[in-house]
Parts: sequence; C-alpha cells; structure tokens
Amino acid sequence: MQFQISSASLTELETPCLIVAVGEEGELSSAARQLDEASNGYLSDIVSAGDIRGKTGDSLLLQKFDGIKARRVLLLGMGKESERNDRSFTKVLASALSSLKSINVSEVSIALDDSVIPGRDCYWRTRTLAEQFSAGLYQFDQLKSKKGDAPALETIEILLEEADVETGEVAIIEASAIANGVSTARDLGNLPGNICTPTYLAAQAQELADEYDSLSLEVLEEAEMRTLGMGSLLSVSAGSEQPAKLIVLQYRGAGENDRPHVLVGKGITFDSGGISLKPGEAMDEMKYDMCGAASVMGTMTAVAELGLELNVVAVIAAAENMPSGVATKPGDIVTTLSGQTVEILNTDAEGRLVLCDALTYAERFQPVSVIDIATLTGACIIALGHKASGLLSNNDQLAEQLLGAGEYTNDKAWRLPLWDDYQEQLDSNFADMANIGGRPAGTITAACFLSRFTKEFAWAHLDIAGTAWVSGKQKGATGRCVPLLTQYLIDRADGDDNESGSDS
Repeated sequence: MQFQISSASLTELETPCLIVAVGEEGELSSAARQLDEASNGYLSDIVSAGDIRGKTGDSLLLQKFDGIKARRVLLLGMGKESERNDRSFTKVLASALSSLKSINVSEVSIALDDSVIPGRDCYWRTRTLAEQFSAGLYQFDQLKSKKGDAPALETIEILLEEADVETGEVAIIEASAIANGVSTARDLGNLPGNICTPTYLAAQAQELADEYDSLSLEVLEEAEMRTLGMGSLLSVSAGSEQPAKLIVLQYRGAGENDRPHVLVGKGITFDSGGISLKPGEAMDEMKYDMCGAASVMGTMTAVAELGLELNVVAVIAAAENMPSGVATKPGDIVTTLSGQTVEILNTDAEGRLVLCDALTYAERFQPVSVIDIATLTGACIIALGHKASGLLSNNDQLAEQLLGAGEYTNDKAWRLPLWDDYQEQLDSNFADMANIGGRPAGTITAACFLSRFTKEFAWAHLDIAGTAWVSGKQKGATGRCVPLLTQYLIDRADGDDNESGSDS
C-alpha cells in the first residue's frame, strides 16, 4: 500500500476514482463544490433528486461526467454536521473502502477537507485515513494452501491544499509506521500456538533487531531466569515442553544516559489454564493470550521505523501455560524476583505471574515510565465490553497521557480505580499474597497484584482482554494497543512531560 500527497486540480485530475463528500442536509463539501461548478450543477442535481441522502456512510458511484477528467466519482455521505465526530469518520472510511473493493480499482484519489469532521485538522484526517485504509486491507492467509486475492488497491492519493502538503506528508509517514506496527501485532496474534511459541517470539524479535540498527536484543533463557530468582514466571511454564523466554528489546534514539520508557508485554503463547483447565469452548482463542507481547512488538516496529528521539525498552515475558505431571498446582507457593511470595490459588491467573517478574526486571532500567499490556482478565470484558481497554495506574499524569493518546488515535482506554481498599482481597494465610482476589472487581484486584511490584516507578497497566481480538466469523487479532502506545511515545519524543514520577 502506497500513500501519496497531492495538491492537483480536482477537475484536471486523471484518476480511476475520485472521492468527495456530501452532507445529510444536501450541502456539498468544498471539494464536491468544485466538481459541481465544473459540471454545471450536476452533483447538485444528483443530491436534489435524492439519489444520495448524505447520511453517514452512504455512498454513490458516478461514472465520468462533463467538466472533469476522473473516470469515476464516489460520493460519500458524511451525515449531519452537528453529528460528525471521530467515530462517524471511521464509519465513512469503512464505507469508502467497501465501495472501492467492489469496483476493483488499483488507484484512488481522496479529497476530504475540513468540512467532513469539524475540530480535526489536516494532519489528523490524513493520518487517520491512512491508518484506517491500511487496517481495512489487512488479510491473514499465510497458512492457507490457496491464498486469497491480493487487494487490488495499491495507491491512495490524498488531495490537500498546497499549504497543507508538508503536514500531510508527515502524517502519512507516521501513519505508515503505525500501520506496519499494527500489522506486525496482528500477524503474531493470528498465528496458532504450535507456530508462535516463546522461542518463535524471540526469533521474531531477533529479526526486528537485525532490521534496525537502533534496536538490540537480549533473550534470557530459563536457566538465567532461575538464577535471577524469577520463580513466578517459571511457575507458569513448568507444565510445558516449550521453554519460557524473557525477551528484552532495546531501542536507542536518544542519549545513553537518557532514561527509557519501558513496555512490558504478556506473552502467553497458549493458555490452557494449566491445572485449572479452561472450558473447551473457544479455547482455540487462547492463542491470543500473547497479544500484549504482540502489541509491544508492533509498537517497537513503529518506533524504530519513525526513529523517535527517545529510548524505549521492551520486556516480553513469553511462556506457554499447560497442564502436566510437573505443572504448577493450585496451592503451590512461589517466590518472585522481588522476593515476595505468592500462593497460586488458580493457575489460570497466570498472566500476572509472568508480568510481576518482568515488572521487577524493568526496574533496573531506571525508567521514566513503565506500561504493561496484557490480555489479563475476563472481568475487563464484563466491565468495558470490547470498545475500550482497561487502564489502571499509580500515576495520574501517566494515566492522563495514555488516555489522551487513546482518544487521539481512536484506540480508547478507560481508567478504573486502584484503591488500597481492594488490596485486602489478595490476602493469603500462607504467603505474602494470593494470585487471585475472587470474582468481585477482578480487573482491579489483578492490577492491585501487579502494583505490588511497581512501587519504584510510574506505572500503568492496560488490560486488553476485550480489545485484542474479535470472535465469530471475522475472528482475528486487532493490533490494539499499538496506535495508543505509539502515540504516547510520539508525544514523549516531542517533549511533553517526559520526566514524570510516581505520585502514589
């Protein structure tokens, strides 16, 4: 997929398809008005006749008409001006892409000016358009003997005013990097557990490090983790024949003494539940339990491609959770890297067991911030559904920065409380804490568990159990939270409050 910016005349543009917008009240966008004037009111007549009502997502394909050189014109309905927002814009883009797939064109030119979504500038519109089109054309058929037809659409030309061309070019550079990161995360998430093992994840990290000089890789094997004292992480892989890996990928875009931001990813490449075995229904979807790690890999791809001027460390705790004669049992007690002990009451609450050791390991980098990303709790789906990721944090400034990045990229998160009142649900008679706190407030108590390993730095937890993949006929990984995380890091590279400290 290639994006390009142009300020060419709409009426003189020779393109297989030109896209312009109309509103529900019958008004034409400024781009559509140019075509209307050149054609002596042809588009006005079309709208007046009711051939397109202009509701959000409406579309009408017109063949070439007098006054223009474009072979086709696709009219897109933008809805009422008072009702246009980020969500309606993504719906319009989805409609446009659906229409383009049906006419099988390889090139398209799009002119969506500032009237299509009030309050959003040229940069945001351009970047969002490029990201949405890239995501909409994604397909995963690597493991099929007969590949699907490659998308016909290869080149998307975005038409802007001359004064906005430079801004648009920056927008598509960042959009392309984020789109590549999202595709990386989706590819990893969609792979089955017999291929995407902890060893495979480590190999993919090595390929990424080989591709970019700014990246370096260290992989800790089980023997090294055992020497360090990562008893919690190793308790999860105990029942599997697949060895666990701690994957440490470092990006250096700033000075050697500049403190890094750390991303910690849960990489459970398959989660059977262990001895606390999951029900069989939809267990195949537990290959997605490494989507936190996938989003971290995707974000590192985007960061390296953009060459951001900051340092970032990715720590991925990769393991497979399986039942066997040597698997960890409910009631077992393990010692974490921090020295704290955990009574494992449920082996299916394994994500927090690998993350707590990874979070303790992250402390050695003296981080500016630490963000862990994990498909952690089904309770988060009950609380927030599949629209927003759960966010919990020990630092208000960090939480607000992440929420803002999520709003900007339409990769939304919602903050839940992390009050000490919930901590007592983790009390254990036999260890420093239990790994579960019961059914009430399951997402919060899981974060409370993690918070016990994050007292030395500003930390946030993103629970993506409801957003990392979709089920049903369109089953597949989504690539969230790559846009949110990348935007957060872009903002930090731009110098926005780069030195935040824990306020809890």
